[in-house]
Amino acid sequence: MPHLLYIESSPRKQRSATIEVANAFITAWQAQHAIATVDTLDVWNTALPEFDGAALDAKYAGIQGVERTPEQKQAWAQISELAQRFIQADIILFGVPMWNFGIPYKLKHLIDVVSQKDLLFTFDERGLNGLLDGRKVVVIAARGAPLDRAEHQIAYLTTWSEMVGIDEQYNIVIEKTLMGPDIDAESRRASIQTALELAAEL
Repeated sequence: MPHLLYIESSPRKQRSATIEVANAFITAWQAQHAIATVDTLDVWNTALPEFDGAALDAKYAGIQGVERTPEQKQAWAQISELAQRFIQADIILFGVPMWNFGIPYKLKHLIDVVSQKDLLFTFDERGLNGLLDGRKVVVIAARGAPLDRAEHQIAYLTTWSEMVGIDEQYNIVIEKTLMGPDIDAESRRASIQTALELAAEL
């Protein structure tokens, strides 16, 4: 059955533009797939393991092909459990507000934890080989104002998607969310319409 992983990275909840548009997408997508399932991973309310100490040692033990210690195995099991939520998904939906031209630090934390060799990708002397091929990524990105410089929000998630082997990515941008309530509301309405149309195709 189709399965969607929704990564929620806004802490604003009821006021969030990305959450509002993502919820519209999810509702429309589920309506297209009667037996679809959705897994929501809220980075603000999920205990994300620190990536230091035993976790970092476990990473390099795997790269070097040496036996992990019991402490390292326990740390790696937590990382693998989070990564499985990505592996099990057919669609990975990111709701991403822009913070300082990039993504919220909690989302970066999640990505740093799960993006590990032999979980989401592997590599050899020829380069990276993503392990999530066949999946789709949808990015719903909110920005307070139009950008007149480089952005590291969609660009970052595009690079990450390519690293893990996903080459089918769709982006919905909600702009001008800080330009007053009327402009904000119109931006949300337009993005919701785009989200509904996309959900009908996926």
